[in-house]
Amino acid sequence: MNPNTLEKQISAAYDNDALLAQADYIEAIQRTIGLLDAGKIRVAEKRGNDWAVNEWIKKAILLYFKIRRIEKIEIGPFEFFDKIPLKRNFERQQVRVVPPGMARYGSYLAPGVVLMPGYVNIGAYVDRGSMVDTHATVGSCGQVGKGVHIAGAARVGGVLEPPQSRPVIIEDNAFLGSAVSVMEGVLVREEAVLGAGVILTSSTKIIDVSGSQTVEYRGEIPPRSVVIPGSYEKTFPAGKYQIQCALVIGKRKESTDKKVSLNAVLRDFNIAV
Repeated sequence: MNPNTLEKQISAAYDNDALLAQADYIEAIQRTIGLLDAGKIRVAEKRGNDWAVNEWIKKAILLYFKIRRIEKIEIGPFEFFDKIPLKRNFERQQVRVVPPGMARYGSYLAPGVVLMPGYVNIGAYVDRGSMVDTHATVGSCGQVGKGVHIAGAARVGGVLEPPQSRPVIIEDNAFLGSAVSVMEGVLVREEAVLGAGVILTSSTKIIDVSGSQTVEYRGEIPPRSVVIPGSYEKTFPAGKYQIQCALVIGKRKESTDKKVSLNAVLRDFNIAV
């Protein structure tokens, strides 16, 4: 069954729940999730400099939840009660998983990925050589590129619904510091460095303060940007208050090794975070 045929069946079943009673539509959903799990298809793909969302794959994930029954899942001493099984066979996939790191079936971890005691949800894609560190999460449909370090307690959001919405995307060789949160379809371009505690949503002001005049972005961190938490003043009826934002303080230097520590990068700008 090729992807074009799967797409037609998934779209039809998404628009008509009655089709979920038919075996061929159930099979189409299960095959789609299997392809996701194997990394043969993905929720979003880079085309040129832009990212395209495969809406029908998101619909398949939503349908998968509908056709699955909640059941007890036992793995060694651990017991779970859920609809989606856990991902298995990490040795064969050349993925290192440190207990109790977990990934749900339907997520893809490429060879060379390291999953510390973190969590990767269904629909997510984590490419070669990336690390999901302790207590870090990659949400449903989150897309993580090659050589990315997601530090402890950092959160890469998902965005499963609505199906047409762009998921959170972290491009190659980016570095997310501790307790960073990237949500609501924000795109972090390649080799960007997010200092500890940066919070990004679709409405967060991203202000480049590295030049003589500020430049403002929303929903996207430019390539090689070094970003720290910041704030700006806003007037409300009750008075003036500080609103959180993200500050782009410069660009990662060409001489900076891609695996250098976050502290080393920030020292270039005399910043301690």
